[in-house]
Amino acid sequence: MPDDNLVTPNAPTPEPPQTGELYGLIVEFDGVDGVVLAAEKVRDAGFKRWDVHTPFPVHGLDEAMGIRPTILPYVVLLAAIGGAGAAMLLQWWTNAFDYPIIISGKPFFSVPANIPVTFELTILFAAATAFVGLLAFNGLPQLYHPLFNNRRFRQVTTDRFFIAVEATDPKFDLEQTRAFLETLGGACVQEVREPS
Repeated sequence: MPDDNLVTPNAPTPEPPQTGELYGLIVEFDGVDGVVLAAEKVRDAGFKRWDVHTPFPVHGLDEAMGIRPTILPYVVLLAAIGGAGAAMLLQWWTNAFDYPIIISGKPFFSVPANIPVTFELTILFAAATAFVGLLAFNGLPQLYHPLFNNRRFRQVTTDRFFIAVEATDPKFDLEQTRAFLETLGGACVQEVREPS
């Protein structure tokens, strides 16, 4: 006869009551297919401030969430063009205007001679912009998040999938949102609160 007091590691256990300001609601899933279908339903329901948390990248999740492409590639392109322009301008200013030196009858400025420095500054500006832009557009580094307070959410790094809907969403209503999330087929819906 099975012991009713035993709890399997993946079985949802109720979170102890929390006090503090409500961050939002989370719903837990145990597989990729379930969370992708649920993400489509949350997107179609019109929620704006929500996210999906998974232990690994999930193909097709961006489309299911309705995430638009980022502008980061365009920002990186502008930085690369700026780096190339800055390199050419610096070399022209140095060699042809500020300190011109006649060497073997060569011109003061020629594009082929200045390609290596131009290439290097193009790459440097693009790489630095990509790194800083990635962090800035994603709001990183983020050393604390209210979801870290939820014991069940800790399994998102192992084998669980979560959808979190923030209380700041214009469509958020505690009871209606909870009822909606319960229809998504997840294991359990839990409140997440900021510690008081």
